[in-house]
Amino acid sequence: MSIRSQLLKGILEGCILAVIDRQVVYGYELSVKLQSYGLFVSEGSIYPILLRLQKEQLITGEMKKSSAGPNRKYYYLTKEGAKALVDFKANWETIKSPVDRLLDKHSGKESR
Repeated sequence: MSIRSQLLKGILEGCILAVIDRQVVYGYELSVKLQSYGLFVSEGSIYPILLRLQKEQLITGEMKKSSAGPNRKYYYLTKEGAKALVDFKANWETIKSPVDRLLDKHSGKESR
């Protein structure tokens, strides 16, 4: 598994919660939304996460009729999911800032 895949796997759950927080979506639509932000993730990777998030009661799903084809399962954030998203954002900030500083090309190189 590539480094990019490993990093993405670690943050994908929080990103999915963030998308669902903004808009109720169904699985394929979620994949398209993630792609619009530059996160190219296969549907095969998304559905297991959606199932896990449902088991953890962070999201809930509801089948609805679709005007274009079969019924679709739309996902909603629960109260627990909203809290998990707040926690994810806080944890992300504690990781993001130091990593950004560490990787910043403009910072001086340490002497060896």
